[in-house]
Amino acid sequence: MKNKNLFAKELLTYVGGKDNLIHVYKCTNSIRIDYKHVKEVDEAKLKEINGLQGVVNKSHSLQLIIGADVNEAYEAFLEAASWDPDNEPPNMEPPEPDEDGPHNLMYFAQKFGTFVAPIFIPIIPALVVGGLILAIRNLLINYFGISMDSGTAQLMMGLFEAGFTFLPVYLGYATAIKLNLSPILGMMLGALLIGSTYTSGTITDVFGIAIPQVNYGSSIMPVIFGVFFMYYVDKLLDKIIPQILKFFLKPLLVMVIVAPVTLIILGPIGTILSDYVAQGIMWLYNTIGFIAIPILCAVYPYMVMLGLDKALSPIGIQLITTVGYNPITSVMGYVSNICIGASTLAIASEEKNIAQKGLYNSFGVTALCGVTEPAFYGALIGRPDALKGTAIGAIVAGLFAAIFQLKAFVQGGCPGLLTFVYFIDNNGSLYYVFISIITAIIAIVVSFIATKIIIRKKKSLS
Repeated sequence: MKNKNLFAKELLTYVGGKDNLIHVYKCTNSIRIDYKHVKEVDEAKLKEINGLQGVVNKSHSLQLIIGADVNEAYEAFLEAASWDPDNEPPNMEPPEPDEDGPHNLMYFAQKFGTFVAPIFIPIIPALVVGGLILAIRNLLINYFGISMDSGTAQLMMGLFEAGFTFLPVYLGYATAIKLNLSPILGMMLGALLIGSTYTSGTITDVFGIAIPQVNYGSSIMPVIFGVFFMYYVDKLLDKIIPQILKFFLKPLLVMVIVAPVTLIILGPIGTILSDYVAQGIMWLYNTIGFIAIPILCAVYPYMVMLGLDKALSPIGIQLITTVGYNPITSVMGYVSNICIGASTLAIASEEKNIAQKGLYNSFGVTALCGVTEPAFYGALIGRPDALKGTAIGAIVAGLFAAIFQLKAFVQGGCPGLLTFVYFIDNNGSLYYVFISIITAIIAIVVSFIATKIIIRKKKSLS
């Protein structure tokens, strides 16, 4: 990143310039860009940029894989593009019809994933901190004699509540930014749902229309539905309110209209749908989890490749906030990431070129810790036979995880060897931690050996 300014300018040039940008955000090791026109993106030139470890281009969304220097690269890109991620311009026009592609199931799945990613990715750190702090609190109480009523334990509980109870506020903010609305109004709507005036039960009706009394703390869909409704109200008012009155009159009317509709209709509907989604997922898990989990662990890398993994974030968050644990998406990511790391280390062990061997070793270790893009795109994607070893390890480890019903109690990105604490249950028990450790050992051993055997067999046949 010594030439980060040049790096950022090259990125900006080959993604089509500032006018082609819709949304820019970052995740653990990559910059993600939603763009307008496919023909403006030069994917071949992007792949030639020194320092860029991989490029994934799906459904008007780019994932530019950078690695450990992603924060510097992201800031440099924002500066080069003169782009403010919290105040993005209204570049929301749809792609041109000839760029849109066939409207099949994959198209809509990718569109959904592309839309929800910038909403949920920014709030994951708060959920990780909240979940981890609760796990540490329970450990201290159960094993180290810390009193449940102590100031230390209460502070930790406060941090947990800050991560989860205020989820509607965070989601209101992120959804409003995604829809090019005022983020403060999105936060305000979320704050209304969890504010003491509403939660105390004193708001019982609006103009005689009864308001259902629902607990919106840690909820997901109600505020998202409310902000979606806000989007259409905002557009309508923008057309009919004189320019001179918009500054103070439009936000007032937006909230006067959106707040009661959300409390009376959209919030309760969102809560009911959230419950049904969680119940449906848990029914599938309890009915066919023994078969489904190993298969999902094996196909998860391809879901990442196709951009479908982004659509899993709201499912995992919904499970954590509704039933208290996530036995599906977190387990898929955990097993898959570790298997990818082990397979990459197997490739490194067979590599003769010293420089390439060191690169693959670093990719493998990084993947074991949960960040798989460098390993997947830098080592595995060009070796389909090696991916068979990854799949074998994922199926075996996933089967073990399914038999012993491995569950994660913290929702966060990049599960791997550094996230064993995700599996401390809400009572502080370490049972699922031990299950996760055994699962990891199986994943590493089976994937490493299977990949090594497959590579050697291919060499012997060539």
